[in-house]
Amino acid sequence: MQAHSIALVGFGLDSFIECAAAGVLLWRLGLEARGASAEIIERSERRVHRFIGGTFFALALYVLLQAGWTLWQQKTVEESFLGIVLAVASLVIMPLVSWGKLRAAQMLHSAALRAEAKETLACSYLSFALLLGLIANAVAGWWWADPVAALLMVPWLIKEGLEGLRGEDGDEE
Repeated sequence: MQAHSIALVGFGLDSFIECAAAGVLLWRLGLEARGASAEIIERSERRVHRFIGGTFFALALYVLLQAGWTLWQQKTVEESFLGIVLAVASLVIMPLVSWGKLRAAQMLHSAALRAEAKETLACSYLSFALLLGLIANAVAGWWWADPVAALLMVPWLIKEGLEGLRGEDGDEE
């Protein structure tokens, strides 16, 4: 049985996007490990930042369109016990992973790794919104809880996307 949860699909897409961002980041770190020049490393940092920024915008666009359509059509979603379990697990694991990445980013002085760590943190935020929507739908039967929970993700996604495209990391050092 499929839940047809926008928040759950958005969460899954974020996980895919996070893996793609991690792959791009590994490419960038590989350049440094192979002794690339400071200029090449700096240029790769900017590319990774822009890539990550673009992925945040792609996810925000998906969530906006799908949640808007679901609210317009008043489509109901099925209860998803597995989705609730995944959201809870993510709420426990993702902040720890993000914290580890942020520490590594500070040690390596890598703004790209810091941006990717914030994408992992975004996964925690998405998990919380997902959990709220799935529980409200399962317990109270609120058909609109899932798309509204998905829409709660959008401000964070847009903020992080803008920072990524501008090459910022949101941290003042």
